[in-house]
Amino acid sequence: MKRFNIAIDGPAGAGKSTIAKLVAKKTGFIYVDTGAMYRAIALFMLEHEIAPGDEQAVSQAVKEVKITLCYEDGIQQVICNGENVSGRIRTEEVGNAASAVSAYPATRGHLLALQRELAASQNVIMDGRDIGTCILPDADVKIYLTASTGVRALRRCKELTDKGIMCNLEEIEQDIRERDERDQNRAVSPLRQAEDALLIDSSDLTVNQVIDKILQAAASRGLQIP
Repeated sequence: MKRFNIAIDGPAGAGKSTIAKLVAKKTGFIYVDTGAMYRAIALFMLEHEIAPGDEQAVSQAVKEVKITLCYEDGIQQVICNGENVSGRIRTEEVGNAASAVSAYPATRGHLLALQRELAASQNVIMDGRDIGTCILPDADVKIYLTASTGVRALRRCKELTDKGIMCNLEEIEQDIRERDERDQNRAVSPLRQAEDALLIDSSDLTVNQVIDKILQAAASRGLQIP
């Protein structure tokens, strides 16, 4: 039986993970957070004092990293070499390191097989930077979700503030611009909109409006929404 796959790509802070999780709940799909997998690898490098910018060292060390996903009470958990690292991968430092290490062919190749295996065996919604263009080029629905850098920075700042973490809006927006630059210009699988992807700019949309657009796209491709 063919599985139904939804691919969501877009820049950092566009709300991909939030939207994908909610769509997964509405459809009963498995949510695959590829960004979390790259963040886990970045965390491994940082904790083993391997510079994210040292491609040779990262490419060698990534062979020692095994990333798996599991669910506890419906919440995705990220396991790195047998240890649950879900609570340690959401810092700005890890996010910036993930942007660097994810550009390396060795890192991407290491995770590609697992990601495709999940999509072949389950109905999945997967988000990242190159899902529709590289990981799942034959996905039934492809979405390119974006928002202005200012809106993305405000969202990230609010997220950190809500967690009691002090932040500087200007610094966050600059980090986002730099991450966009890296992601869009890396040599391997750069961030770009697939030709057949639906562009959704969420700058002036509510979460529910974005979800509705994705569900409408899925329904047009034959998905029966529960």
